[in-house]
Amino acid sequence: MTQLAKTPVLLQRRVMNALFQAVCGLCAILAILILGYVLWFLLSQGITYFKPSFFTNLPDNVNPALGGIKHSIIGSLNLLGIALCISLPIGILSGVYQAESSGKLSHVVRFLTDVLNGIPSIVVGLFVYAIWILPYALKHPGQGYSGIAGGTALGIMMIPLVMRTTDEMLRLVPQSLWDASLALGTPRWRTMLLIVLPAARNGIVTGVMLALARVSGETAPLLFTVLGNEFLGPITGPTDALPLRLYKYATSSDPVQNSMAWSTALTLLLIILILSILARFLTRAGKRI
Repeated sequence: MTQLAKTPVLLQRRVMNALFQAVCGLCAILAILILGYVLWFLLSQGITYFKPSFFTNLPDNVNPALGGIKHSIIGSLNLLGIALCISLPIGILSGVYQAESSGKLSHVVRFLTDVLNGIPSIVVGLFVYAIWILPYALKHPGQGYSGIAGGTALGIMMIPLVMRTTDEMLRLVPQSLWDASLALGTPRWRTMLLIVLPAARNGIVTGVMLALARVSGETAPLLFTVLGNEFLGPITGPTDALPLRLYKYATSSDPVQNSMAWSTALTLLLIILILSILARFLTRAGKRI
C-alpha cells in the first residue's frame, strides 16, 4: 500500500519536472531568438556603410556619405583605456578588502558599493561636470571638456562592478588553497597575490569585461564631459566617442547620417565582441573555478 501511495506522488513530480523543463527551454529559445533578431536587424541596417573608408576617414560635412568614424573609434578606445586605469586598481583592491574583512566597515562598504552601482549614468556625468568641468569653465568659458574627464566618469561607473565581481570570485576560491599556502609558511598577502587572485582570474576578467561592455555604450556621461568634435584631437581636449557619434547621427535630420548611425552601432558591437574574445583567449589557459 505504501508503494502504491507513492506512485501518484512520483508521477506528479515527474510531470511537474518535465513541465518546468519545457518552460525553461522555451524561455531560453525565446531569449536566443530575440537576441538573434536584434543582431540580424542591426547587421542588415548597418552593413550599408560598413566599408574600409568608414573606419579610416573623418566626418565629411560636405558629403556625409564619404565620411567616417575614425576619430570616434580612437576616442572610445582612449576613454575605455582611462576607465580601466582608474577602475582596475581601485576595484580589485577594494574587492580584496571586502573578501578579507568581516567587520562592520566591510558591510558598509559593500552596501555603498551596491548603491553606487545603481546610480544612473547621467548622474555620474553630472557629478564629474560639476567638480571638474564647471569650475574650469567659469574661468575659461567654453573650455574644460576633455577625454580625461569622460574616461573618469566611465571609470567611476566601472568601480562598483569590478569591486563586487572581485569580492564574489575570491569567495569562490576553495579554502584548501588558502590552507595549503599558509601551511607552507607563505605570508597571507603573498598567498592572496600569488595563489588566490590567479585562481579567481577568469571570473575577475569576465566581470571586468562585463563592466567594460556596459560603459562602452554609455552616452549620457559623455554629453556632460567630452563635448565631442569632428576631428582627431588630443585626449586633453574635446573628444569624440562611438556612443556620442551614434547619438548625433541618430538624431540628425540628414537621412544619410541616420543610416550611418546603424553602421556606428554595429561597429560598437563588434568592438565589444573583439574585447570579449581577447579576454577569453588570454584566460583560456587559467584554471576555472
